[in-house]
Amino acid sequence: MHLRGLSARSTRRTRRRAWAATVVAGIVAAGLLSGPAATARPAPEPSPTTMSVKSPPGGANVRVLIFYGSAAAGDESPVVNAGIGAIERIGLSGPANQRFKVEATDDSSVFTDETKLGRYNAIVFLTGGGDVLDPEQEAGLEAYMEADGGFLGIHDAARAEPYSDWFTGLVGARPAASSPTTVQRATVEVGDRQHPATKDLPLQWKRPDQWLNWAKNPSGDVHTVARVRESTYRPGASANGWDHPVSWCRDYDGGRSFYTGMGGTVSSYDETDFRAHLRGALLWTTRLVRADCKATINGNYKAERLTQPNQPGQNDQIGEPHGLVTAPDGRVLYIGRGGADSSQPVITDWNNPDIGKGKGEIHVYDPATKKVTLAGALTVFGNKGGGDELVKVEEGLLGIELDPRFEQNGWVYLHYTPHARIDRDTRMAERRVSRFTLDPATNRLDLDSEKVLLKWPVQIHSCCHAGGGMAWDSQDNLYIATGDNNSSGFSDGYSGNNPQPNYKGVSFADARRTAGNTNNLNGKILRIHPEPDGTYTIPDGNLFTGEETDEGGGKTRGEIYVMGVRNPARIFVDRQTDILYAGWVGPDASAPSTTWGPAKYDTFAVITQASNRGWPYCMGNKQPYRDRNLPDPAQPLGWYDCDRPKNESPNNDGLVNLPPVTGNNIWYSPQGGAPDFPRDANGVPSYQQEEATYLLPWLTGGGQAAMNGPVYRYDAASASGTKWPSYWDGKWFVGDFYDADQPRNAVITDPKTHGVGGLPVHSESLKKIVPIGNDGIKNLMDWKFGPDGALYVLDYGRGFFTSDAKSALWRVTYTGGGPTPAAGLLARGATR
Repeated sequence: MHLRGLSARSTRRTRRRAWAATVVAGIVAAGLLSGPAATARPAPEPSPTTMSVKSPPGGANVRVLIFYGSAAAGDESPVVNAGIGAIERIGLSGPANQRFKVEATDDSSVFTDETKLGRYNAIVFLTGGGDVLDPEQEAGLEAYMEADGGFLGIHDAARAEPYSDWFTGLVGARPAASSPTTVQRATVEVGDRQHPATKDLPLQWKRPDQWLNWAKNPSGDVHTVARVRESTYRPGASANGWDHPVSWCRDYDGGRSFYTGMGGTVSSYDETDFRAHLRGALLWTTRLVRADCKATINGNYKAERLTQPNQPGQNDQIGEPHGLVTAPDGRVLYIGRGGADSSQPVITDWNNPDIGKGKGEIHVYDPATKKVTLAGALTVFGNKGGGDELVKVEEGLLGIELDPRFEQNGWVYLHYTPHARIDRDTRMAERRVSRFTLDPATNRLDLDSEKVLLKWPVQIHSCCHAGGGMAWDSQDNLYIATGDNNSSGFSDGYSGNNPQPNYKGVSFADARRTAGNTNNLNGKILRIHPEPDGTYTIPDGNLFTGEETDEGGGKTRGEIYVMGVRNPARIFVDRQTDILYAGWVGPDASAPSTTWGPAKYDTFAVITQASNRGWPYCMGNKQPYRDRNLPDPAQPLGWYDCDRPKNESPNNDGLVNLPPVTGNNIWYSPQGGAPDFPRDANGVPSYQQEEATYLLPWLTGGGQAAMNGPVYRYDAASASGTKWPSYWDGKWFVGDFYDADQPRNAVITDPKTHGVGGLPVHSESLKKIVPIGNDGIKNLMDWKFGPDGALYVLDYGRGFFTSDAKSALWRVTYTGGGPTPAAGLLARGATR
């Protein structure tokens, strides 16, 4: 029932309200709701209080107080009445052990009555805003929160107590003065899939409301459970951008605070989903259930550098960082590609037998001793320094994985380019994946134990993009990412399909010879099943069997699971779903071309089955390039057909008719995230930059070097005190080598669409958790979660083709603690 006025208002209270209404009206006019106007009366300081609110307030007979007092004169708002009615219905619904009583008042004197205040498990502010509490009353509310009270603010509650820094902290943010006032339909991204206020809501929740902008974005200081997508409505001049929180929570000043900017319309309270949102918030604030409101607060994470700089002239701690893997016992094994310490010479003369000779080093970090051991080093082709694409090289030691039974057999798989197998005359090399054995007692790799599983030829006349990542699925199939090491410099940075330049008969600028070729293992993600004797078999479900009779037969390789990728340096398989996640680097064109096609797109994809991802025919969401061929590759031919691509290169020894291209989930250019264009009747984009629409406003590019990350899986059974919380469970981490405008985000994809290129539906920035900057993790080279639930990250360093003082292994741990309230403080069924 509504208890309209728990006590009569005094004349002093009425006069104070009239004064407050006048002042707040002036503040609104001045656009300063988040702080006092220059000519306004100074903010009153909360007075000390001797109130002693029982801790925790309320009890098993759960009560919720709705306070709807407003500084504005006039009749009660219909929104307030609708809100009170909805919360009353919420309290009477649901399981019996989650029901509660509701009382409502507009009399602020309740906040100075410690007996009454101590009866309520939670307080809801459903107020029209303004200066609704005098200093003593605000002090009483503060005492209530310090006693482990619960607070729920709805919509205009963020406008209450405009002079109070403490109340600003309680609600989390203040509305910008120029927030839109009209009711608009928008999409809410419900990113927290576990909090009781959001776990049962649609991932993309479409609803009308009055959407507030924030004078200061609270992200990182609060735990955001939902955001509103600004592209779906008109946010006005004070828009917050892609990261526009709309509902959040946090543990505050001893208690629990939840706020939602929704609920600004009468119709909101008739919505089943909105009432479910309020219900979940009330279950937490009343101490009926526990929840995590700490997971996205930046201060709850600690980034710690684990390795020291190398000793001068040595790589005793770390090589040129190129990949890592974590062992079940917590050890971290990480590799150096092959670049030497910067003080060491590099050899670029092809007449010298030692051209490009380097050391691909394997280091082991042991968390028990906090020491690093150099486990071993392979002699690789990978040390030619910098320069243009006909000088530098990105071959070397490229990938590492541990056998699924590593604890029993010590097997380590390495993906590398042995120096001993290069042909200096033809400038060809052999890439291989080999199995070695590690002695767990000494952390030393037995180099004589090598079993070569798979090998294939690569041209090394030109650079770059060698790939390298490896991963296992739940069926013990090994995925191997191989790069398309062709130069795009001979196609002006577009599709890399110039058939003309070659070295001794081998094309080095035509990706149709490699990535776009069904009979070539480069520019692919392979899938094989290693056998105990060092051989492998081919599992069912790959893109080809290797025995196709199409076009005469002998034109496919059965190892290919994914074709049409350029440089998949990092891949990950979620063993709960066996879904493959991959990212790859695009070519170098800085802008789209109406003649040749899209700008450089770095790409991420959710790969649910064997597929063709497009390179060098199509990129992004099936945006085609222009074909070119002899006799004059400078003259454009027709646009590629992404649904029926053909490989008509003279350098192709595979099928002409290729599998259809599957669209990718994330792509980004220097102009922005997921550029898209109007298309003509044949489906060809205009490629007019001024006509572009950017479908993923949370990311942009620049230098661009996509570094795919893991999907986090929370282990409830783990006793680790540093594991990331369950909020992140199932989220996919995508990042870039560079840390400026490039992505470093955790995203949610829709299982209904992600296998066919559906865009992510939610994104969370990680740039303050996995810290950017010169003294942070500036150049992200690889990142994986360990068995302790901490995130391990390789920072490449600040130079190229070498290791330096900033090259390091880092660990990012969670320090925020568990859900609240404490289990012993739950309102019902808990021991006291």
